[in-house]
Amino acid sequence: MSVWRKYTLIIPVSVSLVLFLTSCDDSKASQCQRLITAVNDGTSLLETNKGTQVITSLKLAQDLEAVAKNIGEKNFKDPKLQEFQTRFVKVFATLSQNINKAGKALGAAKLTEASSSGRDKLQKTRDEIDNALKVATIAAKQSDILAGEVNKYCSQTE
Repeated sequence: MSVWRKYTLIIPVSVSLVLFLTSCDDSKASQCQRLITAVNDGTSLLETNKGTQVITSLKLAQDLEAVAKNIGEKNFKDPKLQEFQTRFVKVFATLSQNINKAGKALGAAKLTEASSSGRDKLQKTRDEIDNALKVATIAAKQSDILAGEVNKYCSQTE
């Protein structure tokens, strides 16, 4: 095999290898994009299912739990993105738990009979719903603040 033939084979293979390795680079921008996409999936679930019925609320809670798990399974090398990841997992888990509580309480309220004890039970259920929704509202506000922090961080050059 001549030297020329040898190099015509080695050069394209080397260039292909370099391009492949470069494309696998897990840059800050690509890590940010993965996190933002996962968070946006959860946020769109909330927007789509706002103020819906019991069954939908329970399904939303399950979906938000899956979003929290999905975000938690992302592998980020950037320490700041790892911190954001942990915080978003907590936010979506909190949203899931409290929407689930509110949905279950709403379901129980619908089954409450019209009686003196039923009114007491209904008031207790309303309090449970209010408390769960207050916690969920706080978590949603934290999510908004956190999203702003992520956008600010991710817009900075490396």
